[in-house]
Amino acid sequence: MTGNTDVVVIGGGYAGVMAANRLMQRDDVTVTLINPRPSFVHRIRLHQLVGGSGGAVVDYGEVLGDRVRLVVDSVTRIDAAAADVTLASGGTVDYDYLIYAAGSGSADPRVPGAAEFAYPIADLEEAVRLRPVLDAAPAQAAVTVVGAGPTGIETAAELAEAGRSVTLLCGGVLGPYLHARGRRSVAKRLARLGVTVLDGPGTRVTAVTRDAVRLADGRELPSTVTIWTAGFAVPDLAVRSGLSTDALGRVLTDETLTSVDDVRIVAAGDSAAPSGLPLRMSCQAAMPMGARAADTVLSRIAGERPAPLNQPFGAQCLSLGRRSGIFQFARNDVAVWFNIDGRPGAKLKELVCKSVVKHMAGEAAKPGAYRLHLMSGGTKRRRLLQVEPGEAPAAAERAAS
Repeated sequence: MTGNTDVVVIGGGYAGVMAANRLMQRDDVTVTLINPRPSFVHRIRLHQLVGGSGGAVVDYGEVLGDRVRLVVDSVTRIDAAAADVTLASGGTVDYDYLIYAAGSGSADPRVPGAAEFAYPIADLEEAVRLRPVLDAAPAQAAVTVVGAGPTGIETAAELAEAGRSVTLLCGGVLGPYLHARGRRSVAKRLARLGVTVLDGPGTRVTAVTRDAVRLADGRELPSTVTIWTAGFAVPDLAVRSGLSTDALGRVLTDETLTSVDDVRIVAAGDSAAPSGLPLRMSCQAAMPMGARAADTVLSRIAGERPAPLNQPFGAQCLSLGRRSGIFQFARNDVAVWFNIDGRPGAKLKELVCKSVVKHMAGEAAKPGAYRLHLMSGGTKRRRLLQVEPGEAPAAAERAAS
């Protein structure tokens, strides 16, 4: 490709910002980042915003390269044939390449009363909406957190440490990703904070009312404030635009993150499903995928074959209030017996939260500096694929011709 190359990035989260910054390695690339908010949302701190112990917003000036054009707007449609996107405010933006990093949000709970009476916290607006509700509730009001994944555990701990009376409904196992040893550590910490943890299949929520939750085992628990953290969903933009997606609406790609429909479209983060085997929705996956997506585009501009996805997962960390946490080690994204908990675990989690911003800022200052997506690993994924790494689906290759 000769002349200037225009790249549009949809979504200004972890994947989108990393991709946009990394594309700045070439002076002949113009990048437009389209995001509905004027500031970056540090999503892994949203539970702190809810608990009142910290903020979750970072100025884009701190994490986005100076040459990246930020458009505060939403994309309503992608026209792959015309190679442009339509904005909610009107008008279109043309592209030579598109990086789809639309992220994820709260899933429709599909539980009677949940949409009306429960408060999701998957994005900034939801967390901000919940804050005054908690502030208005009496100190000893019953607060119920539904869902015992990372968001649920961290939110329950944060609120309990602030003096709230919290019940955590697992609907199954506490911290499904954790090793049994790590799970026991988390349970002990929650107990010390005064969190009532109810686990097992009988704790699945079947209905939510204004002041109670009903469980599968027939129990009804009082709940002044019900917080919903069970499940995430992706925007329907890809589906509405006619792109091939999985059942949840994530863009289907090959292992270079290239859309199976069009070689000019690359997807990263929570809204991507490489080879139909999407990675765990997380910041830990999103940033390396953003870097890989940018590398794929840069390789295509240079006329080179893009390298395949290589995504090792070595750990997961959780904060358990401000004074405790857990750093759960893993192998091939399967938790192992070893973890670091207590105050050292809290320090490691805080280090991770700070390092995320530093990685993005570092890539903005020196595009190409980020290297974590090049680490060795990902053997489990390659076994699951049972294909040669980097082999591109025929559909994408046909789109390039």
